[in-house]
Amino acid sequence: MKYLTVALGKGRLLNEAVKLFEAAGIACPTDKNSRKLIYVNEEYKLKFFLSKDGDVPTYVEYGAADLGIVGKDTLLEERRGLYELLDLGFGRCAMAAAGFEDRLSLMQNGNNFRVATKYPAITEYYFHNERRQSAEIIKLSGSVELAVISGLADMIVDLVQTGTTLKENGLVVFSVIADISARLIANRASLKMEHERITRIMAELKRVIDNPEVSV
Repeated sequence: MKYLTVALGKGRLLNEAVKLFEAAGIACPTDKNSRKLIYVNEEYKLKFFLSKDGDVPTYVEYGAADLGIVGKDTLLEERRGLYELLDLGFGRCAMAAAGFEDRLSLMQNGNNFRVATKYPAITEYYFHNERRQSAEIIKLSGSVELAVISGLADMIVDLVQTGTTLKENGLVVFSVIADISARLIANRASLKMEHERITRIMAELKRVIDNPEVSV
């Protein structure tokens, strides 16, 4: 029996992903502080490896990984050719547009404004395709709130979990673009070739997700 390979991101979802597998009885012996690249579960014939969050869909699309766990934000940004199998229920937050309250009118009916974001594809699709507004998208890799505070941009698009950072900087949410959580994804060919094994793993994970008495 060949091993199924599972790509896990090293970021904010890793600990909860490992807990979910463990609660489902699938040992997931990963260590984000180690330089080891592959971790093996012999019982389920699984190989886990850690990558950058944004690279997980790429590994899965091209078949280097059969399965992966990644945030919906990354899936929306990357728009890769793969299957989204299951909402895993953790890492919940929202993709939202935000800014100073006096800029809300731009969001409602403006054009030719600037939006700073780490998610240019999501932002462009939202404003240009869904809202039919003309917006200049500025990609940043650091704290996007600073773009509004410094005057670089009129508003931002970013992940919002508690809203504390926005509030502390005097910003408000203008619009929720998408609800975000961790998702189980699969390579298209792998799902056909290993359908029974992947379905079994999905069922074990879903049992934990759907059972409120199981601690994850």
